[in-house]
Amino acid sequence: MTDVDPLALEEQVCFALAVASRSVIASYRSVLEPLGLTHPQYLTMLALWEHGSLGVKALGELLHLEPATVSPLVKRLEQAGLVTRARSTIDERVLEVALTPAGRALRARALDVPPAMLERFGMSTEDLHVTNASLHRIIDAAQELQA
Repeated sequence: MTDVDPLALEEQVCFALAVASRSVIASYRSVLEPLGLTHPQYLTMLALWEHGSLGVKALGELLHLEPATVSPLVKRLEQAGLVTRARSTIDERVLEVALTPAGRALRARALDVPPAMLERFGMSTEDLHVTNASLHRIIDAAQELQA
C-alpha cells in the first residue's frame, strides 16, 4: 500500500475542477462557433430558453454571476439580434432581457450541442446525470460554506 500525500496536486479536488472547467469550456468552442455563441453566451441563452424573459439580476442569480458580468454578455447578445433589453413595465428599476424571434429560433440549432458534447467526451446520458449530480453536491456544499 502506498502512502498518498494529502497535498499532492493530483489529490486536490480544486485542481481537478479547475482543469476540468477550462478543458470542458474549451471543448465547447468549436461546437458553439457555428451558432455564433461563446460559452458564457450559450449559458445565458440556455437560461432564457428555459425561463423566458428575465431581469438582469435574476439572470445573474441563475448563472451564478454578478450583474456587472451579465450586462456585457446581454449587450453582445442584443447586438447579435438574439435578445432585447427593456425596462420592466412593472418595476422600471428592473432591466428585462427577452428573446427575439432569432433568439428563439436559435434554440432548434442548439439542440445539437448536448449530444455533440456527450460524444466528444465519450459519455452516455447516464454518465452525464451521475457527473452532474456529483458536481451539484460539491457546488451546494461550497455555497453553504459561503453563506
